Amino acid sequence: MKSYRKELWFQVPTRRAFVNITPEVEDCLARSGIREGLCLVNAMHITASVFINDDESGLHHDYDAWLERLAPHEPVSGYRHNVGEDNADAHMKRQIMGREVVVAVTDGRLDFGTWERIFYGEFDGRRKKRVLVKIIGE
Repeated sequence: MKSYRKELWFQVPTRRAFVNITPEVEDCLARSGIREGLCLVNAMHITASVFINDDESGLHHDYDAWLERLAPHEPVSGYRHNVGEDNADAHMKRQIMGREVVVAVTDGRLDFGTWERIFYGEFDGRRKKRVLVKIIGE
């Protein structure tokens, strides 16, 4: 059994964004040399997310609109967390979208279903944040 670890860094210029990070994770898998195992990808920040879904712009727009209805950014005064901050909604959006994903590795490839891709979800951007990729297997 062997393992591989890498941190990916992102600095999204907008407050919210969805970034397809599948190519970066696939590169990690290729560098790891692992052919069979598991790949964990998780956001290492409490206002960001990692999730799996379709890379389709309409869906991304719908996610953004849905999340904003569930946890609106404004008014920031409506959140107790926002004393001195303005990102309470980002914490809630992260909770909804999730912290991490685990993908099976089969024959040296991420074992996805049809249309599945890995995304970094940013809910309080404009600064550097990291994502951990940890691959374990043989």
